[in-house]
Amino acid sequence: MILSSTLITLLWLCYATAQDTFTIAGLFHDDNYQSEMAFKYAIARHNMFNHDIKFKTVIQRIDKNDIFATNKIVCDLVSAEEGIVAIFGPESGVVGPMVESIASNLEIPHLQTYMNYKNNVNSNTVLNIFPDPELLSTGLAALINNMNWKSYMIVYESIDGLMRLQDVLKIPDSSSSPVTIRQLGDSNDHRPLFKEIKKSAETNIILDCDNSIIIDVLKQAKEVDMLDYFHSYVITSLNADTLDFSILDTRANITTVRLFEPNSMNLHNAVRDWEMGELNEMKEIFSLSTSEVLAETALMHDAVNFFTLAFRELHITEPIVAKQLTCDGRVKWDAGYRIATYMKIRPMLGNTVTGTIKFNEVGKRSDFNLHFAEIISGRVEKIAVWGPENGPNALNFTRSVHEQMQQIVENLQKTVVIVSSRLGSPYLKRRQARFEGDILEGNAEFEGYSLDLIDAVAKELNFTYKFVLTSDGAYGSYDKKTKTWNGLIKDLLERKAHLAICDLTITHQRREAVDFSLPFMTLGVSILYSKSKPSERNIFAFMEPLDTYVWIYIVSAYISVTLIMYLIARMAPGDWENPHPCDPNPEELENIWTLKNCLWLILGSTMSQGCDILPKGISSRMATSMWWFFILIISSSYTANLAAFLTMDKMAPSIDSAESLAKQTKIKYGTVDGGSTQTFFKESNFSTFSRMWTQMISTKPSVFEKSNSEGVKRVLTTKNQLYAFLMESSSIEYEIERNCELKQVGNRLDSKGYGIAMPVNSPYRSAINKAVLKLQEDGTLSLLKTKWWKHMYGGGACDDVDDGSSSAELKLANVGGVFLVLGISVSIAMIFAIVEFLWNVHRVSVDLKISHGEAFLLELKFAVKVWITQKRTTPEISENCSQNGDNGIFNKKSTSLEYNSLSSFDNNLKKSKESGLNS
Repeated sequence: MILSSTLITLLWLCYATAQDTFTIAGLFHDDNYQSEMAFKYAIARHNMFNHDIKFKTVIQRIDKNDIFATNKIVCDLVSAEEGIVAIFGPESGVVGPMVESIASNLEIPHLQTYMNYKNNVNSNTVLNIFPDPELLSTGLAALINNMNWKSYMIVYESIDGLMRLQDVLKIPDSSSSPVTIRQLGDSNDHRPLFKEIKKSAETNIILDCDNSIIIDVLKQAKEVDMLDYFHSYVITSLNADTLDFSILDTRANITTVRLFEPNSMNLHNAVRDWEMGELNEMKEIFSLSTSEVLAETALMHDAVNFFTLAFRELHITEPIVAKQLTCDGRVKWDAGYRIATYMKIRPMLGNTVTGTIKFNEVGKRSDFNLHFAEIISGRVEKIAVWGPENGPNALNFTRSVHEQMQQIVENLQKTVVIVSSRLGSPYLKRRQARFEGDILEGNAEFEGYSLDLIDAVAKELNFTYKFVLTSDGAYGSYDKKTKTWNGLIKDLLERKAHLAICDLTITHQRREAVDFSLPFMTLGVSILYSKSKPSERNIFAFMEPLDTYVWIYIVSAYISVTLIMYLIARMAPGDWENPHPCDPNPEELENIWTLKNCLWLILGSTMSQGCDILPKGISSRMATSMWWFFILIISSSYTANLAAFLTMDKMAPSIDSAESLAKQTKIKYGTVDGGSTQTFFKESNFSTFSRMWTQMISTKPSVFEKSNSEGVKRVLTTKNQLYAFLMESSSIEYEIERNCELKQVGNRLDSKGYGIAMPVNSPYRSAINKAVLKLQEDGTLSLLKTKWWKHMYGGGACDDVDDGSSSAELKLANVGGVFLVLGISVSIAMIFAIVEFLWNVHRVSVDLKISHGEAFLLELKFAVKVWITQKRTTPEISENCSQNGDNGIFNKKSTSLEYNSLSSFDNNLKKSKESGLNS
């Protein structure tokens, strides 16, 4: 009993300690040393930690293109006595299908690590560790979608590249994201291709080629200036990150794709195993960096680990027995299908370099991660991760928006930013030398709003810049015939500049060619027109209401009516009066209507002042009434016309809006030829603007000007205000600040903005936008506009100029003639008064028999005594004065000369009349 128990125990121990050994075949090419090493040492690691199942490796090196030799090697492997339980490799798609066919026919698990597009449902034992090509294409399309490229070009080496990019070719809305495809030629010289790409102005390139020629292709691209800061490359090779991009010395944005994270612990452990294995086997130090591990190597490592784990799990539940087979396929290995099926339903979650491994029903890998990285200054920096579970467009970014922005700014700071512009005040003009011999170079050669704005942005982002002028001085318009741009837009498309700034309007057409920053100035199209030029100041403007001939006729009528009135008064009995009212039967009648009194009556009536004497005869009164009626009409007409003539400068302008401009044909109007304002009218569907455009293009000579300055000059020089110029309101504001003869008519016709232009998909666009927004918020943009519009080079010259629109007062120049006439007339009256005074002196001298000097002194002394209001009819001479005359010397009692009062005069007159009656 004891003996039998001991025997059973020994038999169980012998079975427990027995090792099952299985053979695994590995097919490699001569250049697959990394994969061969990963295959070999992954098996060795398994054997080291698993004593119940051992695997023996059979490694065969095969030619990539020799199908017959490969067929013989595979047939010899399967016909070996110990049999094989799996075939790994090869990595070539040329001989791979032949190996796949044999393995499928014999139902031997075949693990592939290369891209296989075939969906053969009959290959039940084929498992491809490489990502499913369709899912890989979806991941690449997600990257392109997140880059927001408006257009891009695919440069591929073989048809496999297009298969890999099939979803990229199917990106939605391809009309707004056009795709161009070019193939690398068989020649090693790819410069002609890149020259062609450069002419197309395309800067976004997807490069799909073998990893071994990537650096050489990029070097040739750099030789034709296709690898600078403006260009972006996406390299689809999963091994591109293993290359040394620092030798390119480029700031181009290069994005690579890989299947694993080089810094993962599993990869570090695997590399350490490889280094130790090589040291033990080769007896020499072998060093390999994790950044140098190829995708195929990592896939081979994961494929071996997955297979050995699954095989061991199945073998424990039900032992697996290898079988000798032949290539004729008559006998199949029954365990092979079991192993392959188990691996399809059992995912491998850990102990992998390339992440979770999961297969679909046809043996293609359906679970993996794509790691996207940027090559920045020669180093690889991870930016995002994509997996099939993310969806077709979702990326998990590993950097925050702030970190991305910071990286972009840091890259921008390493570049001298070329800024293209054009001359035009106040945005950019050449700086005047401060002293003789002062040489201005570089940015110091210019000054203006644009330079100050870029300088503020550069200080905000801490980059350096250089201003250059566009060759043709144009803003940028598209020629449909040649399908080319000119001006600033052309400089950006040809990558001659990083930025373009001036009074460049953001338009839909330009945004299709370039990108714009946020508007740094908001404006709109408006009308520039000249102010009504005031008529020459005429101090005799009060004469203008009536024509010269009318004045002549009035004077003639005045003289004629005076004479007629004189004759009528002589003939009318009613105008002959009794000189002595107390005498009822006078012997004589007198007529007061002398020629002088007639002149005074007609003149007083003309001046609407009346007269102290009036006619009494019927005919004379009728003549006077008709003259009053005539003067009433003339005076009223004169008053009405005088108000109109004196306020003629206050009249409203002949145009006050675009509608009034469009409704008339006398005043011509135009724009800058080829500018955004011209495009606005050309493409507008609004009836008024369409009518204005039709009028502009049909007017001869042309109403279009080459620049705003020439348009302003034409407005000022065209006679009778017969030209108006349509331009941006900001430019109009600048002009009317300096030229007081100009004005803006009406409101803005539209609303748009000036922006900083840059190439499409510029990485620094967000940084520029952020800087512009900050300058707007802190008031810098407002200060810059005030500086260049109000203060610099004559700004603010018209601030104190009264345009007459707010006041209707008459100026002195309008009525100065009246004062002049008054002064002249009063002066003439003074002359007459002096003449009368002198005549009176002469009369006194003759009457009193004194000298003219004495008479002058007597009259002058009396005249200056303004408090005396009465004067004697005959002056008295003082005792000190003597005068020789016919009657001798007269002595007088008083030195003053006085006039009798009117009452005394009347009393004397009555006494004389009474004495006459008594006599």
